[in-house]
Amino acid sequence: MKEKPDWVLVYGDTNSSLAGALAASKLHIPVAHVEAGLRSFNRHMPEEINRVLTDHVSKLLFAPTGTAVNNLAKEGILSGVIKVGDVMLDNYLIFKPMALQTSRILEQLGVISKHYCLATIHRQENTDDAAKLSGIFQALNEISRQFYPIILPLHPRTLKALEKNGLSNDALSNLLLIEPVDYFDMICLQMNASVILTDSGGIQKEAYFAGVPCVTLRDETEWIETVEAGVNYLCGADTTLILEAYSKACQTEVNMLDGLYGDGSASTSIIRALIEDATNHYMPPQ
Repeated sequence: MKEKPDWVLVYGDTNSSLAGALAASKLHIPVAHVEAGLRSFNRHMPEEINRVLTDHVSKLLFAPTGTAVNNLAKEGILSGVIKVGDVMLDNYLIFKPMALQTSRILEQLGVISKHYCLATIHRQENTDDAAKLSGIFQALNEISRQFYPIILPLHPRTLKALEKNGLSNDALSNLLLIEPVDYFDMICLQMNASVILTDSGGIQKEAYFAGVPCVTLRDETEWIETVEAGVNYLCGADTTLILEAYSKACQTEVNMLDGLYGDGSASTSIIRALIEDATNHYMPPQ
């Protein structure tokens, strides 16, 4: 109300994205949603509710992929939808050279490129379910014992859940635990991993950008393109299924497909659309 912005721009599927979208819509300020149209089709996920509601109050919907555009069309959202590519690819291409130049994370951890795996676990559907949490960490420990060590930047929510369920000692015994790392260090850890195991949506994409096969510790994903490309394996939280997916990932070579997530110019397209008010007269670049 104080700033009276021309637009409120929200990103992704967090609670703050939905809060910003609702506040703006009730003040009759147009909302633009970056990463619009993603769907896991699991309404038990809080992120899914945030995505759907944000999309339905937005005037401009910046979709990262053709799948996202189709998802919006199925919900009757046709106006203001623009396929721009993924701003995460923009970020990755901009910051990768800087990360390679400045990060010393491999030396600090004493690991060799392609001789370790990287894991991240934080999603509520896994941390709040003791059986899923146990299944995931049994698999991670087995991989770490039999194959390559697993580096795990441990999310505070995950640590609390492990302690709450009495799993922290056994579950973490064979893993290389580290504090959460910054973006540059994470890029380097991703690029040099042999396999990435995660329940994060963003890291599924970054694994693809880094040319590293991914095992997704969920039953579904918003980023179905990487699954369809055969470089991302959905396996849920079952120990046996995770080990099977890991075995497949070890045999997978990742080759980036042209245009799957755009060409690194999503941010430019978004700014242009905001300036020109895409709903009425935006013309995409030829």
